[in-house]
This record gives sequence, structure tokens and C-alpha cells, in this order.
Amino acid sequence: MVKAPRPGRVKTRLGRDLGMVPAAWWYRHQVRRLLRRLRDPRWRIVLAVAPDLDPLHLRTWPSDVVQMPQGRGDLGARMARALHAVRGAPALLIGSDIPGIDRAVIGEAFDRMRGHDGVIGPSEDGGYWCIGLGARRRLPPGAFAGVRWSTDHALDDTVRRLAPLALARARRLADVDRAEDLRRQ
Repeated sequence: MVKAPRPGRVKTRLGRDLGMVPAAWWYRHQVRRLLRRLRDPRWRIVLAVAPDLDPLHLRTWPSDVVQMPQGRGDLGARMARALHAVRGAPALLIGSDIPGIDRAVIGEAFDRMRGHDGVIGPSEDGGYWCIGLGARRRLPPGAFAGVRWSTDHALDDTVRRLAPLALARARRLADVDRAEDLRRQ
């Protein structure tokens, strides 16, 4: 899940601490580093991009990486759409503002799905950095309805909504929302 790195439109909480231009710059370079670290023949990378019709995507992200629009709706609706787009294979949806993600972490998350319906990777702020589903699992209707996004309740709300699924836990990672998060990296 990525956004066009436009000042004032991406990483706005970080932007309140650093300034909107430096926050957008950090995000753009974070995503590029992330894509370099994650290239691996074991999986296919697809960028779910927002906003959908922003021509900046074509110039910002590598041209050899498949891109799909996130579509309309809140974060939950867009995440559900991205997970539903993958059929017949395990799918792992990750955030793009987590510097600790690398191939080993992604491989571990896919491994944790074995014997479970899916996986969720908690982040240190009460949210989560990944959610994944096994090849034969589908999200229940309204899977992300009522999740309090960008709060310390997001993980618990999501786990409660997905209670019919047996979710394994991936390792806990830190995302970057504020300047203090950058200092901890």
C-alpha cells in the first residue's frame, strides 16, 4: 500500500514534526529502499497505489513493479479490495512506512501463515504492519468495518473483526508516524 509522495498528502503526522516536504521526501526514499530490499523470486510485488489516477506514480515507483489502484473508501475498504484482488495464492499486504521490513521478515510472515488462515504483524503503536491470507481463505464481509485507524486500537479492532479466521502473529515491528519514531530507527 503506497501513496503518491506529495507534501501535505502523505505522512502528515510526520510532516507536523519535520515539515511536509521533508516528510514526503522521507516517504519516497523509504518506499524505494523497501522495494529494493523486498525483491525476491519467492513472491511478486504489487503496489496498491493512491490516489488512483495520480500520474506521479508512473514517474515515482519502478516501472517494472505492477501497480493497481487502491480505489475509493477508507483504509479498510482499500485493504480489503487489495486482498480480494489476489486469488489462488497467499497474499501479504504490508505498510510502506516500516523501515524494519526485509526479505527475511516477509518470508517469516508467509511461513507463519502455514497451518493458519492468515497472519497479522503488530506494530509497536497498537496498529499493524502486515495482514495476510492463505491461498484458500477470503475475508469475511465487513472485515475492516469499524476499525479505528491510526489509533492504538487498530490491531485489537481488526483481530476482533477477523475472529472467524485463525490468524498467526508475525513479529512486532515499528512504523514511522512521528519524528520520535525516526530517532528510534
